[in-house]
Amino acid sequence: EVQVVESGGGSVQAGGSLRLSCVANGYVYCKSGMKWYRQAPGKEREEVAAIDTRGGTGYLDSVKGRFTISQDNTKNTVSLQMNSLRPEDTGMYYCALAACSGRYTWGQGTQVTVSS
Repeated sequence: EVQVVESGGGSVQAGGSLRLSCVANGYVYCKSGMKWYRQAPGKEREEVAAIDTRGGTGYLDSVKGRFTISQDNTKNTVSLQMNSLRPEDTGMYYCALAACSGRYTWGQGTQVTVSS
């Protein structure tokens, strides 16, 4: 069974940076990509960034130019470098492994808090 574990959250002032990391432990038969989501209090979970197995990436409009997703396929890890953070980036950040079947495996989440 695959387990997804995030790390790297924390508190930072506006304009600061954080780097989130995610590792998928266990055998992954077929992976289509990995994604980062976030959920702020009282809001729905939204997809922040995604990367497929060939390195193709996609970003939420509000984070384009500030966040960068990268991966190491040999280690089943994905990272999210977040620069120029804003208070509205505050939330719980979740990593998800997307299997070829369409099934997602979620991590427990890591909290990011940006103060003004």
